[in-house]
Amino acid sequence: MEYDKSVINRLRRIEGQIKGVLGMMEQGKDCRDIVTQLSAARNAIDRTMGVIVSTNLEQCVRENIINGDETESLVKDAVELLIKSR
Repeated sequence: MEYDKSVINRLRRIEGQIKGVLGMMEQGKDCRDIVTQLSAARNAIDRTMGVIVSTNLEQCVRENIINGDETESLVKDAVELLIKSR
């Protein structure tokens, strides 16, 4: 699968957030601030996983419709993948 540039940009922002957390830890910042930033990074990761799964699902469904294949199992697999990621 080819990944959209916006997904790669999301991951680069997350990478920056994590580097920022490491910097906060090195500076001895309050744990509440660190946990807040880690929570923001986790939420960003969750949203990015959703974008990746939904984009992949859309592409696979389109291909299956064009090929005359069924799509029900694709949707079930995508939902299971999202559930497992939580």
